[in-house]
Amino acid sequence: MKNKEILDLTTSAWREKVYIETAEHIICGYIFMPKIGKKTRLLSEVLNTGKNFIAVKECTIEYKHNPVRAIESHDFMQVNIMSILIMRPIDG
Repeated sequence: MKNKEILDLTTSAWREKVYIETAEHIICGYIFMPKIGKKTRLLSEVLNTGKNFIAVKECTIEYKHNPVRAIESHDFMQVNIMSILIMRPIDG
């Protein structure tokens, strides 16, 4: 499935591939949002839901302060919103 496509008509969710940077990590993976409102506002909606964490699926984690450490892959993780410095969509 291509980035920014509806996962399934029965799920009513958008999927967006994102780059997330924190003070210590670079995380790339997919976030999901209910299909409510405009899709162009997806990232701001995710960051302003009032929740403390964002669920990220099919993600990789790179350690900024330890570049020789292997990049980790995970099916699922939670990222604390307060730790996010940058979050942007990844094209492709």
